[in-house]
Amino acid sequence: MSAGGPHLAEPLWLLGLLAIPALWWWRRRRSPLAGAPTALRAYADAHLLPHLLVTPPTPGRRGHPLRRWTLLWALLMLTLAGPRWGYQEVRLFHPGNHLLVLLDVSRSMRCTDLAPDRLGRARQELEDLIRANRHHRLGLIAFASVPHVLAPITEDSATLLSRLPVLATDLASPQLQGSNLEAALERATQLLDPLPADGARAILLISDGDFATPLPLEQVRALAARGIRLHVLGVGTEQGALVPAPQGGWVRDPMDPTRQPVRSTLEPDRLEALAVAGDGLYREAVHGETDTRALLDASAERARSAAAGDERTRIWDERFWIPLIVLALLVLAEFRHPRRRPGGGS
Repeated sequence: MSAGGPHLAEPLWLLGLLAIPALWWWRRRRSPLAGAPTALRAYADAHLLPHLLVTPPTPGRRGHPLRRWTLLWALLMLTLAGPRWGYQEVRLFHPGNHLLVLLDVSRSMRCTDLAPDRLGRARQELEDLIRANRHHRLGLIAFASVPHVLAPITEDSATLLSRLPVLATDLASPQLQGSNLEAALERATQLLDPLPADGARAILLISDGDFATPLPLEQVRALAARGIRLHVLGVGTEQGALVPAPQGGWVRDPMDPTRQPVRSTLEPDRLEALAVAGDGLYREAVHGETDTRALLDASAERARSAAAGDERTRIWDERFWIPLIVLALLVLAEFRHPRRRPGGGS
């Protein structure tokens, strides 16, 4: 038999077929004909006993009921045994390739120094990253003053892509002023800590660097020491743009007596300092996929050294449904043609 030939997934279920001869033996012992010669010997001569009908057979077209239920029981055991043949080989992903994206959605990400705006460009970069990914499980957290988990660590790229249109809507509401990177890193740590540490566990920060709090460099270094690296993708320009207000117009600095509009610029030095502290890579968003591919390669670098190579597994084509369909049809036939009761009408 070939490796992909017919076989059973759970062959021990076939032991249930041993109940069939036991049932027939019990049925034979309980049959009125079995004890007839001994019980009737006192009432009839021995040479007449073979001609005595103790229980007249019931006329019918459907055969002995015990035979029908024996067939049903055999089909049930065969279904539970799981017949299958044919398979597909699927390549396994390394279990340690985990990349969690932290996306800045604060008000400064609505600046239009990049088309359509910084948040729109970040969404495009994230889509490129998801489509180019081949070796990671990905997750997504959007943060401003508070982090929000939009997708946990998953292999389902379709789920991640379905979350992207939400990023182009009004995420930067008045309740999400400022960029609290420290809280976002704490939330990311909670998701990455339970995962295996034998491969890559990494965070990708997508931001313009316009944070409301000081850089949490010590927090980032502590994560790197535990094997969680931080990579950074900068979005914006150093020329910058005015920050749009939720109600229209521009955000104005409340500490400035002249109430001048706030101009936000890309902070490459701050972002690169975060990447250095996190033992990661810093790139600025550019047209094309060179930036996202570089970040994917960097986040999987350590995982490749521990990967098991071209390990594959078999996904079998299960065929249990074939005897199950036959079983269902026979059971339905029992309900369609109920057995006629003695003394019943025509």
